Amino acid sequence: MKIKFFLVVLLWGLGITFGFSQTSINITAVLNDSTRTFNIQQEIIYENTSAGALPELYFNDWANSFKDKSTPLAKRFAEDYLRRFHFAKDEERGFTKIYSITNQNVQNFTWERPEGFPDIIKVELTQPLLPGEKISVNFLYQVKIPSEKFTRYGVDDQGNYKLKYWYITPAVFDGEWKIYSDKNLGNQFTVPANYSIKLTTPPSLYVASVLNTDRFFTDNGFKTTYLSGENHVNPHLYLTKTYRLEALDVNSKIVLTSVEDDGLIFGMKGMILNRILKFLETRLGAYPQETIMVTREDYLNNPVYGLNQLPQFIRPFPDGFQYDIKQLKTITENYLRNTLFLNPREEKWVYDAIHISLMMDYVDTYYPDMKLMGSLSSVIGIRWFHAASLEFNDQYPLLYLNMARLNIDQPLTTSQDSLVKFNVNIANAYKAGTGLKYLETFLNDETVKNSIKEFYKDNLLQSTEAADFREILERNTQKDISWFFDDYVSSSDKIDFKIKHVKKVGDSLQVTIKNKKDNNMPVPLYGLKDGDIIYKTWVENTREDQTITIPRHGIERLALNHEAIIPEINRRDNYRGVTTLLNKPVQFRLLQDLEDPRYYQVFFMPEVSYNLYDGIAVGPKVYNKPFLNRNFDFRISPKFGFNSQTIVGSGSISNSHYYDEDNLFAIRYGISGVRFSYGYDLFYEKFTPHLGFFFRNSYLRDNERQSLILRNINVKRDFDLLNPVDQPNYNVFNLSYNYSDTNLVDYVAGGIDYELAKNFSKVAVELEYRKLFRNNRQINLRLFAGTFIYNDERDNDYFSFALDRPTDYLFDYNYYGRSQGSGLFSQQIIMAEGGFKSQLEPAFANQWLTTINASTNLWKWIFAYGDVGLVKNQFAPAHFVYDSGLRVSLVQDYFEIFFPVYSNLGWEIAQDNYDQKIRFIVTLDINTLIRLFTREWY
Repeated sequence: MKIKFFLVVLLWGLGITFGFSQTSINITAVLNDSTRTFNIQQEIIYENTSAGALPELYFNDWANSFKDKSTPLAKRFAEDYLRRFHFAKDEERGFTKIYSITNQNVQNFTWERPEGFPDIIKVELTQPLLPGEKISVNFLYQVKIPSEKFTRYGVDDQGNYKLKYWYITPAVFDGEWKIYSDKNLGNQFTVPANYSIKLTTPPSLYVASVLNTDRFFTDNGFKTTYLSGENHVNPHLYLTKTYRLEALDVNSKIVLTSVEDDGLIFGMKGMILNRILKFLETRLGAYPQETIMVTREDYLNNPVYGLNQLPQFIRPFPDGFQYDIKQLKTITENYLRNTLFLNPREEKWVYDAIHISLMMDYVDTYYPDMKLMGSLSSVIGIRWFHAASLEFNDQYPLLYLNMARLNIDQPLTTSQDSLVKFNVNIANAYKAGTGLKYLETFLNDETVKNSIKEFYKDNLLQSTEAADFREILERNTQKDISWFFDDYVSSSDKIDFKIKHVKKVGDSLQVTIKNKKDNNMPVPLYGLKDGDIIYKTWVENTREDQTITIPRHGIERLALNHEAIIPEINRRDNYRGVTTLLNKPVQFRLLQDLEDPRYYQVFFMPEVSYNLYDGIAVGPKVYNKPFLNRNFDFRISPKFGFNSQTIVGSGSISNSHYYDEDNLFAIRYGISGVRFSYGYDLFYEKFTPHLGFFFRNSYLRDNERQSLILRNINVKRDFDLLNPVDQPNYNVFNLSYNYSDTNLVDYVAGGIDYELAKNFSKVAVELEYRKLFRNNRQINLRLFAGTFIYNDERDNDYFSFALDRPTDYLFDYNYYGRSQGSGLFSQQIIMAEGGFKSQLEPAFANQWLTTINASTNLWKWIFAYGDVGLVKNQFAPAHFVYDSGLRVSLVQDYFEIFFPVYSNLGWEIAQDNYDQKIRFIVTLDINTLIRLFTREWY
């Protein structure tokens, strides 16, 4: 009885270990090239390898995620401001049309798509599937292949089919069903299977796949190809007519590739691929499949971000390097994904850590002197920058620190669909790889390398999880490395150390190290002399202040993390002088550069601005902000205005505090000042202390933002005889609350603004709503309502609400000719206050103003607009105003032109001087333009 029980347990254990490979997928697919559809008969033989009975089965049907604008995939595109899917033609989208789902006896199963999961199929079994039992599920369906312009996979304009997730696959059950919708993350979680595919296509299509081509023949104008393979996960299928994937016999493997080769000769490509495969085989183990497929689309969806994406005419790297890195990145990813079966949605950090650390080791081995900027590092002018001295591998911690400095980094254990785009594409993978190198340097032996190889060997073609990787690492070392998993991997806590105190005791130094964050990560301490390292030790258990005693050994300076082993958020306070006057020297740099924490850095660069009155103003900007964000910033920018023939400019000092746990994202405070012309020979000076509270949902993919900003604006103006006011110099206290929640489809924004000055007090509310409907119709609505609480400046309209062109007495808006009453610069419009486009009377309201602005698109970027409002001045009845016209929105909110048609003035389009009635929005500020292109990433 005991022997029988032992055998049952043993067999059951083997079933769990190797059960993945028992799934079989048999497909008969016929391509209709004219409609770009496949008619598919598919059998999935599924084995229950769990410990319990399964009353239902779940299947991935990601081809159906392209069916319309309401799927999770479509919503993901909208969140990232990607327009191409929403505005695509119906024939460019894809879908799955299921005719039947039956058992082996052709009896229909009851099936449905779960609520909110249009690309998942739930099949109700007639009786529960017991542990160890198999079942045959047969699908009869049609798949429409989408255009490749959405994800790079699909059918292109030349009729080439690049197929990924084009058929139905079983979901994974590991105690619960792991069902995930397609969100353009490239990480479907399914079981490895044995494949048998009978594929019928037009004979003009070349078939490429990692599966074995058993045979093919042409009959009656169709080509039939038989493909098969064991233990594969989602093998890609390419059907091409205008090109073929290159097949290279390398290291006993066939590499099918379409990665751009930069014009390399065939022999060099073979040598590079052979070196990559041998490197991976040495570091991981043998690849179990005969063929590796490395496509251009795979690389472009997960490229090596950095200077190796420069255009072809800029070639800072030696021949073969870019091709080598492209292939290394893509081959390594496929090598890991096709052999280690982790949950790619929840535990991708394990793939990333191994992947990026291997890439770093490869570059260190074969390109040890490669710089981040390649050969540009030796060009006169460029070589003076700190960026030119950085190694190629330094890009990985730098790009992660970009997000950490902005306080939008996320734990490595965060689900992939909850990461902001920059983190999912770049920062988290780079943090994972950098962290594994951090751990390896701390252990100072081969533990990490050997553990990776052991993890690969023990889990080859099997289900595994991050806990297995942790168990192997911790078992293979005597040191406590729990900090790596608990602090580095599982949290977004920043790393930040400082040398708190240094005391000389005889021939020794007592050094107190403070960990400014709540973690227990180790840090290396260095002794430096003439910039060289003469002493190094690791300090552990850093959650509390640590005081250690080290020999002086002629040390001139002490440093923490001097070699940047740790991706530390702030290394500027890591240095402490022992025999030197300053903790570190001062460095002046022409033009902005990457931060060099070994120095106190001050940057200089020329800056140019323009307005009508000062003309082109040129001068130096002196500042301390490197390319990566920093909390404390100062900027002084004096300029000479060539029209005004005097000194103008600006300056500011600000500091930010970031918060990780709550919706309070940041607190910023500071002082700013400006001096420019506001008219010919008329100048203004503005001095503003400010305090801001910024709120952001802890779920960072949520685009909801809130802010509460307090300012005290002090303005001193030259007296203008043409527009006299009682107070040419004034002080305004401003309290504003702003809210926004925006994406491509739904845009909601608004705010409340309160102002208090000596002679007036007023409050205003602004609400804006935009909706992009499924039929591509867009509606824009804006409401403004403002009223004076009291107003003692009724003899002029300087502080009044404006119907079409605010006076901007707070000097917040970027007017290029703010005092112009005629001419081109007077036609600039800024959507504030009334938001009218026609210049109507009364143009101002000294009591209250209410307006509604609306527009809707007629064709692509051409809109019809209309505005209505009530203008109320003291001692006068409320005046009803309206206007309408056409709006050409080249880039919404950035470059727009308004053509008035009809208003209170009548048919403006037929009136004289119509060209002077045209209004425009134009944005030339570089920082504003950059936000237009980066909003999808953050």
